[in-house]
Amino acid sequence: MRAPLKALRVLAGPIARAHLRERGLRPDDVRVIPAAAGGPKGLILNPLDRFLFGQWLPRGNHEVHLIGASIGSWRMAAACAADADQSLAAMADAYVHQTYDHAPGRAPEAALVSRVFRETLQQQLGSRAAELLSHPRLRLHVVTSHGRGLLGREGRLRTPLGYGLAFAGNLLTRASLGLSLERVVFSDPRSPLPLPLDDFRSLQRPLDARNLVDSVLASCSIPFWLKAVHDIPGGPAGAYWDGGITDYHLHWPYQRMTHGLALYPHFQHTLVPGWLDKALPWRHGSTSALDRVVVLAPKPEWVAGLPGAKLPDRADFQQYGDDVPARIRAWQAAIAQSQRLADEFAQLVESGQGIDAEPL
Repeated sequence: MRAPLKALRVLAGPIARAHLRERGLRPDDVRVIPAAAGGPKGLILNPLDRFLFGQWLPRGNHEVHLIGASIGSWRMAAACAADADQSLAAMADAYVHQTYDHAPGRAPEAALVSRVFRETLQQQLGSRAAELLSHPRLRLHVVTSHGRGLLGREGRLRTPLGYGLAFAGNLLTRASLGLSLERVVFSDPRSPLPLPLDDFRSLQRPLDARNLVDSVLASCSIPFWLKAVHDIPGGPAGAYWDGGITDYHLHWPYQRMTHGLALYPHFQHTLVPGWLDKALPWRHGSTSALDRVVVLAPKPEWVAGLPGAKLPDRADFQQYGDDVPARIRAWQAAIAQSQRLADEFAQLVESGQGIDAEPL
């Protein structure tokens, strides 16, 4: 008999829930792995990612599509390495130790953050682009937000005004956000995504060695914190920002996959469609789009035992201020405690038994 889960929640849409109850979960069941935006929150998924890509998924012989926005794009790109376990560990270490020169009490300049972050991505991803994009089974898809209208180019006045209009449009309907920003997905050209992208204004362009670093940098470029990435090779001209703006938690039409499940390691149990929807709780609920989705999320009572009784988040940069070593220790402690999530998932799938998931 399996021990009760103390840290991990398993939630699923109705099709996925029935599958888990009857058959459990095997590597060959997984067709898609989404990876959300959310900045430092994604660090708690690192031990789980390392188990999934370093040990469990390699037991299958099938093609798996990895879809990432913001930090999720960096996670999924790192997962495509031949040494996925080491690559993902290095990714988390680089994220934890990021530092930027700045005046005391002031945020670092966006141009500096973009330059230093690009150097990190070039070292971790760009130098290995051919390897990452030729994985025999994994197919990478990087989500970016491409500006339209005022947001077509970055500017001191046009960017804040453009995002003000985007917020107002999104408040009316999510589709109206498409007047200001469109989803551009840079995708492994070897095989198409197994689900359509007709839920929001979207384009797909080939992902290759020329644009891997640019697309991941753009996918992580939070407006005003980093500079926009302009004119990504192979994509439409213009400014690109964080993929989480259009697709914060990748609430996509997974129910339209013809077979298989979407396995979603996540830092919370809800899937918020876009970053501008965070303050709109009526858009946070489950929909039929998630019928084939399995979400792996931490339990709130487990989160309460992390440093600060919360997930790592971007506010930690302000909270710890110039005490960078204290922030690093807190984030490292959170990652270490997150091994419990990986261990409990391993316990579930190694048993070969059915899994009783909560409804999404």
